[in-house]
Amino acid sequence: MANDVQPLNLHTKSLGVKLILLGFSIFMLLLIVGPLIWLALHAFAVEWLYPSYKPTGWTLEWFRRVFEVPTLVSAIRYSLIISPIVVIVSAVICLPAAYASARYNYWGRRTFLIMMFASNAFPKIGLFATIATLYYFLNLMGTMVGVIIVQVLGTIIFMTWIPAAAFAAVPKSLEEAARDAGASKFRVFRTITLRMAMPGILVAMVMSFIYSFDEAQGTYLVGAPQIYTMPTAMYAIVETYPIQVTAVFSILLTIPSVLLIGLARKHIIGGQLAEGFQIK
Repeated sequence: MANDVQPLNLHTKSLGVKLILLGFSIFMLLLIVGPLIWLALHAFAVEWLYPSYKPTGWTLEWFRRVFEVPTLVSAIRYSLIISPIVVIVSAVICLPAAYASARYNYWGRRTFLIMMFASNAFPKIGLFATIATLYYFLNLMGTMVGVIIVQVLGTIIFMTWIPAAAFAAVPKSLEEAARDAGASKFRVFRTITLRMAMPGILVAMVMSFIYSFDEAQGTYLVGAPQIYTMPTAMYAIVETYPIQVTAVFSILLTIPSVLLIGLARKHIIGGQLAEGFQIK
């Protein structure tokens, strides 16, 4: 019999505790939203220099300036092209592995799952430097294919662990009932298993897209100077452009992540996703 889950009760009559919770909430709000507000103010400011408490005026000129620079437009285009490709390639490679890890207790399964963390357990710059030596041999330096491979390596952990938990959370009794009713294996997988695991898969795809869109180290090492994405272009922007251009470009870099997180919010199934998959 399943244990009843009691809701977390944070109500308190203590004024001190209420003030602490209020202060913590305000601090977290400023920590998360504060930098975005600061960027937005600078993106629309004509000029804002210390010790003035307000800008000299407001303008949309800096947005036009960003889209007039060919290198920045090229970086935006590369980011919008490479990131979806990375998500698709990662899904094709990792989703079968996630399903197998969730449904089959094969030899070395535990080791395979733990090894998923290997790419994130150590400083990635060493891994990227090793990959670069191989890239020179394969003539992949400065190519889109090389950048995609590097970014796919970083999405493996998201696209394997989260879907594996989602697949494991699907009750086998539903699949067995559908099979007893005469449904084929493919139909059971398509209409029951895949549909019920889809929220977890969507979350993994969103996280993989965000990682790919924000990845800079490996992309800069193997892609520059032929390929610059938005994160790698930020290195040059900070050094050579006014702070307003940096603010505008930072906002453009943030928009896809914020939109995807907002769209995926309703698909996050919380504890059910985390509890559905256990390593045995």
